[in-house]
Amino acid sequence: MAQDKLLVGRCVVITRPAEQAPGLAALLEAEGARVVTLSAIRIEPVADYAALDRALAHSAQYHWIIFTSVNGVRAVGERLKQLSLDWPVLKSARIAAIGPATAEALRAAGMRPDFVPAEYVAEAIAAGIGAVAGQRILLPRADIAREALAVELRRMGAEVEEVAAYRTVPHPPDAQALAAALAEHPDVITFTSSSTVRGFLAALAGVNLAEALRGVAVACIGPITAQAAREAGLAPQIVAEEYTMPGLVRAIVAYFASSKRRAGAPL
Repeated sequence: MAQDKLLVGRCVVITRPAEQAPGLAALLEAEGARVVTLSAIRIEPVADYAALDRALAHSAQYHWIIFTSVNGVRAVGERLKQLSLDWPVLKSARIAAIGPATAEALRAAGMRPDFVPAEYVAEAIAAGIGAVAGQRILLPRADIAREALAVELRRMGAEVEEVAAYRTVPHPPDAQALAAALAEHPDVITFTSSSTVRGFLAALAGVNLAEALRGVAVACIGPITAQAAREAGLAPQIVAEEYTMPGLVRAIVAYFASSKRRAGAPL
């Protein structure tokens, strides 16, 4: 019933890429929220696929292939198709996925992940993957991906090949879209990656953040995104304990669970 949904009367801004926003929007709307999509980044093809194509065509040389996002799974699937190959060509390697959404994308492609860490951050993959000294590992990922995973795997003795499978491009909302979103008097703005933080704040360049986001709770999908927000001058009030879209929604619901944060009450 509507009265049981703690986000009724609340407005939530999503900064994910437009094509990926509907899933999070549906989860929030199921809790009664009114959602405004204000995409701050775009996912684009890389300029040159030669390195990725070469790695996929010679995938038998790798002991592990590690996917750190759904976007990476999608990009690899598209390149396999372009090369007239299919996912089974990768089965000589063991497959790791950073979290449940990435693992589910692999399963949808017919691939069963061999390892999914309990904590959905890159460092947890290195901590749980086991002995990799002397092994070759392929990381097909974003062009601006964090270096932590590759650095740690190399420290463990692995030979790591990082290949750009897609580009994450800042796409700051234009002034009109930003003004329209803020005119909705949002209660929460969500960030699902460090790049969404950077893309959104690029739209606020020269603007007083405290004033622009007065009364707006900042919600981050996990500690790495939250740290990026803090470094950018934001103060996250909500940080999901489970670094997934459902986990983020649960954290937002929990934030508004106390009576003083019911719809209409001041933050």
